[in-house]
Amino acid sequence: MKTVLILTYYWPPSGGAGVQRWLKFVKYLREFGWESIVYTAQNGEIPEIDVSLEKDIPKDITVIKTPIWEPYNAYKKLIGQKKDQRINAAFLNESKKTSSLNNFAVWIRGNFFIPDARKFWINPSVKYLNNYLQQHKVDAIISSGPPHSMHLIAKALKQRHPNIKWIADFRDPWTNIDFYKDLKLSSWADKKHKRLEKEVLLESDVVISVGQLLSDELAAIIDAQNTKFKVITNGYDEDDLIKTKIEKDKKFSIAHIGTLVKTRNPKVLWKVLSELVSENEAFKNSLEIKLVGKLDIAVKESIEEYKLSSFVNKIDYMPHDKVIEEQQRSRVNLLLVNQTPNAKSILTGKFFEYLSAGAPVLAIGPVDGDVAFILKETKAGMISDFNDHTNLKKNVLALFQSQKIIRDEDAIKEYSRKNLTKKLSEILNELTIN
Repeated sequence: MKTVLILTYYWPPSGGAGVQRWLKFVKYLREFGWESIVYTAQNGEIPEIDVSLEKDIPKDITVIKTPIWEPYNAYKKLIGQKKDQRINAAFLNESKKTSSLNNFAVWIRGNFFIPDARKFWINPSVKYLNNYLQQHKVDAIISSGPPHSMHLIAKALKQRHPNIKWIADFRDPWTNIDFYKDLKLSSWADKKHKRLEKEVLLESDVVISVGQLLSDELAAIIDAQNTKFKVITNGYDEDDLIKTKIEKDKKFSIAHIGTLVKTRNPKVLWKVLSELVSENEAFKNSLEIKLVGKLDIAVKESIEEYKLSSFVNKIDYMPHDKVIEEQQRSRVNLLLVNQTPNAKSILTGKFFEYLSAGAPVLAIGPVDGDVAFILKETKAGMISDFNDHTNLKKNVLALFQSQKIIRDEDAIKEYSRKNLTKKLSEILNELTIN
């Protein structure tokens, strides 16, 4: 078997979206002739603890963990947060107050921690892994970002070991990520981010990303033909699905799983639901808005504004196995694309788990983006544009009235984790042919 060294900051017992992609690839890579060595942080700042994911780590796999120093304790102190509190991702704000100290902390973060707060782990990791590679044969290296410091570790290793092939995996964009403009970057910091991003794209042997539009955006940064730019989406694991029959919610439950940041706040949906509650007594008696995960204060205020609080079932966090069960139990799974300039290329990991759950997907986002393309391909749900009130109301009513959706199950199976890992193994095989 050939061997691949995978650099990923997120690894069980870390929960959250960042861990799923490479945990699932590693789970299945052995079936396609590749042994994985995982390099990760021993004491990283992780979003949640989810020990249920540890069941997917293959037996006897090598997982290397080294200590990392991150400036988060100082950051938390600066913004008045306790040491044991977790840092919210993507500028989620759960309170009404945004202090000047918070703004200053964001400015420090954006301008001094480039590409991110894990930058202090780059040199120790390069030193450790350089010694490791001198003693152990590895055929390929894969770095997964964000955090994009992982790519800079891989870049330094590639320079020292040019015969080892390097794949840079982008789970999210770098300089085109939706909150990039919120980092309060100076022109100097912006140029440094873009220079580092360009170096990673140029020096890696293959660039993988989660969607076609993101792949095209990355290729355009270096004016490259798409030969080295590949797409492997996120997916769903058939092993995760509850095989026994799950009784559906008695109410008309619309479930959103995951963090609801300000840019995902679906004001048009709250308006539609508020109107339907007023106009339709049966709808009012049946509606349940199920929100699993953290909510930005802007979302809470919108829900209150449209007098929907009494319909909300709020659940802070669920382990991944319970999330899968909830997705299968719900009547409708709600997918909200961030209303940001890169909206067309956003493909969240939970989208593919929604596809596997069987419940129809109700999506709000660009009707000419990657989400819309996959929904059309799989026939798994309906999508309305950000401000298309009329179409969204029609879609919600159709789902409430139990309009059947005839899904393309064969198209959906293409997004299983095992099939996606096969695609990865084919890229690795092609790259490492002697």
